[in-house]
Amino acid sequence: MNVIGISGTPRKKGNSEILLRHALKPFEHNGWNVKTFLLSELEIKPCNACNSCRESGTCIINDDMQGIYDAFRWCNAIIISSPVYYLNVSAQLLSILDRHYAVHIEKPLEGKVGGAIAVGNAPSGGQVTTLNAIYAWMLSCGIICVPGELAGVKAVADKPGDILNQENQLKQAEILGFNILKLTKTLQEKNESDDLINT
Repeated sequence: MNVIGISGTPRKKGNSEILLRHALKPFEHNGWNVKTFLLSELEIKPCNACNSCRESGTCIINDDMQGIYDAFRWCNAIIISSPVYYLNVSAQLLSILDRHYAVHIEKPLEGKVGGAIAVGNAPSGGQVTTLNAIYAWMLSCGIICVPGELAGVKAVADKPGDILNQENQLKQAEILGFNILKLTKTLQEKNESDDLINT
């Protein structure tokens, strides 16, 4: 079983990246294949609305997004984290969400399971709208959205590493990961059972 994590922060070892890593721990402990994409290390250009992908099925922009397209096809589950930028996802993450347009007809994420994490620098810093933006994108891709204990994981942190002092939020991230893992396994077992019945 395969899971991908996408960290939308341009800040290396940012708080949303730390929460993402905690959300991926249940998968690592259960022997899943885990791929993590850090947008602090990748070059993802914005969509230029050329629409050439509608004719060729391939995005003409040659950058690190090509590896993420492959990961969309490869994974069984996906977790996305982002800092809050003006009540929304980061610009770096938005480029990925927009660039999914190139493979939208292919639907590489349809029926897969996903969850979201958002970190803002104040209690009402836009975490809810950021989670909603990620989950709306997931739903448009056909992803089955999974909550933590309460919707996605939202946290308040500012300076790099602040989240490490918040044991409850770290635990919430792991709960989100566990819930995604559990549902993904349940769906996989059901599909395997259905395949046996139909053979």
